Amino acid sequence: MTAPPAGSAPSAGSAPSAGPAPSAAPRGRGDLFDPLCPTRRLLDRIGTKWTSMAVKVLAEAHPQEVRFAELRRRMAGVSQKMLSVTLRGMVRDGLVARRVEPTVPPRVHYRLTDLGLSLEGPLSAIRNWAEEHMAEIDHANARADDLPPDA
Repeated sequence: MTAPPAGSAPSAGSAPSAGPAPSAAPRGRGDLFDPLCPTRRLLDRIGTKWTSMAVKVLAEAHPQEVRFAELRRRMAGVSQKMLSVTLRGMVRDGLVARRVEPTVPPRVHYRLTDLGLSLEGPLSAIRNWAEEHMAEIDHANARADDLPPDA
């Protein structure tokens, strides 16, 4: 049995929803504690280092395509499997377009869609924030590591 789509009427035997009418803002909007919050759902998808690295590499090449092997070479430390899983999710979410050349072996090319390219700005802002504040975070970690375990 599958759950009804978000926003659908409750099934028989379930409690009626006290939430907003379907024409109101989507359920969970602005509430990071709600699993349906758009921000939370997006962070679940793009909150990995591999996704943000893939967006950066593909944005630098935009509008050109980048082959899988080149992505892997540029993303130091990523395994073939992890890169495949990451790109598959990004394609599914509409952030990346995938093109396969029918050669032996197949050549697979990726590029950011307009939606994916629109993500580069916010991710760039996060990178800038990290570069500006990481020393402070490292310093706080070092202080915390010097505290006795029961502090």
